[in-house]
Amino acid sequence: MQFKYPELLWALFLLLIPIFIHLFQLRRFKKTPFTNVKLLQKVVSESRKSNTLKKWLLLFARLLAFASIIIAFAQPFLAKKTALQLKETVIYLDNSFSMQAKSDQGTILANAIQELIRAIPEGKNFNLFTNTTEFRDVQLQDIQNDLLTISLTPDQLNLDEIQLKASSLFSKNMNSIKNLIVISDFQQRMAPAAVNTTGTIQRHLVKLSAPTLNNVSLDSVYISKYGTENIEITALLTAPSEIQSIPVSLFNTDKLIAKTSAVFKDSKGEVSFTLSANEVINGKLEISDAEITYDNHLFFNIDEKEKPKVLSIGDTTSDYLERIYTNSEFLFSSFPLKNLNYRDLDAQNLILLNELENIPTSLIASISSFVSEGGNLVIIPSTNSDINDYNQLLTRFSLGTFLEKVSNENKITQITFSHPLYQNVFEKNIANFQYPKVLEFFRTNSKSASILRYQSGEPFLVGKNGVYLFTASINNQNSNFKQSPLIVPTFYKMGVNSLKRVGLYHTMGGQINLDIPKKVAKDHILKVSRDGFEFIPQQLAHANKVTLTFNENPFEDGIYSVKDNGNILKNISFNYPRDESEFKFLDFNNLPATSKQSSITTLFQDLQNDNSITELWKWFVILAVLFILIEVLIIKYLK
Repeated sequence: MQFKYPELLWALFLLLIPIFIHLFQLRRFKKTPFTNVKLLQKVVSESRKSNTLKKWLLLFARLLAFASIIIAFAQPFLAKKTALQLKETVIYLDNSFSMQAKSDQGTILANAIQELIRAIPEGKNFNLFTNTTEFRDVQLQDIQNDLLTISLTPDQLNLDEIQLKASSLFSKNMNSIKNLIVISDFQQRMAPAAVNTTGTIQRHLVKLSAPTLNNVSLDSVYISKYGTENIEITALLTAPSEIQSIPVSLFNTDKLIAKTSAVFKDSKGEVSFTLSANEVINGKLEISDAEITYDNHLFFNIDEKEKPKVLSIGDTTSDYLERIYTNSEFLFSSFPLKNLNYRDLDAQNLILLNELENIPTSLIASISSFVSEGGNLVIIPSTNSDINDYNQLLTRFSLGTFLEKVSNENKITQITFSHPLYQNVFEKNIANFQYPKVLEFFRTNSKSASILRYQSGEPFLVGKNGVYLFTASINNQNSNFKQSPLIVPTFYKMGVNSLKRVGLYHTMGGQINLDIPKKVAKDHILKVSRDGFEFIPQQLAHANKVTLTFNENPFEDGIYSVKDNGNILKNISFNYPRDESEFKFLDFNNLPATSKQSSITTLFQDLQNDNSITELWKWFVILAVLFILIEVLIIKYLK
């Protein structure tokens, strides 16, 4: 038993006063009875004994009554040791998209907010944070309206980040009890990076879950077939096993242009749409699903196709390049070295040094600047090339050097099928092939990855970071490579890869880099906007493009426009990541915690019980009244 005012217990020493008084009152002189009253002696003696017992009983009753009153004023109580310690509370409320799952009374996030409002004691100070917001040292009435308007987000803190954030909200008082309350559905995304311990913080976990999780999700969309007239896009979906099909709608801006049904097999489904290859599409795929709505739509856009700019520099014929780089897909030009305008180099995406015998120093400097700005380069030597000129250029790109010219017929027999130049070119690895050959080639010490190799194992074509090097001339006098089926995919892919094509959409979260193939004035700043919301991303201007970097913005999914002085240069689609649609949960039982609950109300009741104090002063007041009543009864009835 503990006392609120223990100093009042000193008053118990005052009980000695009535004890001393009572003892003095009991002292009596001994009397000798005379003969004539001897017969009365027995009666008087018995009365005196009865009177002494009455006084002792009265003394005990009064002492107990006064003691009860004194103890009542000291306010005794019963409590646990921790009940009187200072307590701090930090609450983490998960507002990720998975908390949109439905229960009987609404979403589990909405239910959690209502439970918090009912469970948090009035007048109690606490800290609360979500994946996107925080409230420091507040009371319930201060943030009640803010709690009711908490929005869902694709962001998700893991348990390590939650612990770290909570630590910054607790005070540095080492004597206080620090309670961290984590309210979530505990998806797999929350897994800590390492073994997680609670440390000095008492972590209380509350797992919320929906009765059923029948969510259908639009996962992704991609171009499955390219054609000159039409393209085909395919969307992938996921669904629980009990769902067999679901309608999928395709919109261009706000106009419905197609609708079909996705059929599911093993919880996976797909649906395809055919679109015009030359049509600009600001697309949105949409399904109707009531479980979680953020993944019911998927934005994408197909802009006007950009044509890579390809320049061939050389005195030899470039007819074969003109047949590969057609006007429908490329902007191809060819100049002999003496007619080259150096100012045109920066505007290109791909430059081919087509069998130059000598490479002037000025051209080496211009080509180096072009590559450093993100341009792609193909180097094809002549049989009479000046090795020193070429080596001076090759060392700029860490492609090694030419060692010597070898006059020995060699077949090109080894193909690196996994290289990006040949991805989706061959249906399978080919062993029986009409291999091209060369009569002379340059031996090299290049450490770059070999794309094509001779039968001797030495490289015929090497490349890295958009810079490619042939080790032999491919003119008809030295090689039949121009007649080989390999020449078309090799040079075509070099041209296509020189201008990175923007994907149908980008997934929000993390850093996104995007090239806008436009030359922008130095004093111009590109802006990105959608429905009145506008922001300026990080940007780096190159000679023929601008690289945009997206980190924090945008916050919402949708189709955004990249503008230069109000003119739309390009549309970009952003979508939320689909991680929250997977419904993969942590093993709740194995998570380290001080306590685990499935109800916010139950947790707060338990915490309140740990803080509860049982006051006993009323009982001592009742005892005091009882002892006073006993005293009255003794006086009245005990003779």
